[in-house]
Amino acid sequence: QVQLVESGGGLVQPGGSLRLSCAASGIMFRVSAMAWFRQAPGKQRELVATITSGGSANYVDSVKGRFTISRDNAKNTVYLQMNNLKPEDTAVYYCNHNGGYYTWGQGTQVTVSS
Repeated sequence: QVQLVESGGGLVQPGGSLRLSCAASGIMFRVSAMAWFRQAPGKQRELVATITSGGSANYVDSVKGRFTISRDNAKNTVYLQMNNLKPEDTAVYYCNHNGGYYTWGQGTQVTVSS
């Protein structure tokens, strides 16, 4: 059983920061490329950031320079540091394999609003 548990979301003002965590179990985490996705109301799920097993990261253009994906293989955890948040970042954030083929977790809600 693959289990992905996201946490760290919340309500923040524009310009604020959040750090999301994704705890993974049931996979060989160290050799798995991982990613963060988000889904806003009425929109398709969007790939936000990826990180290879070796730590190489890529980002969708809209978050470059603001978000940082990282991983701690000893803790089987992926992180997403989100800085300078904008209202358009509001979404439910999910982690998964970068191909999205694990069972989706519940996600964590990020709301950016004044």
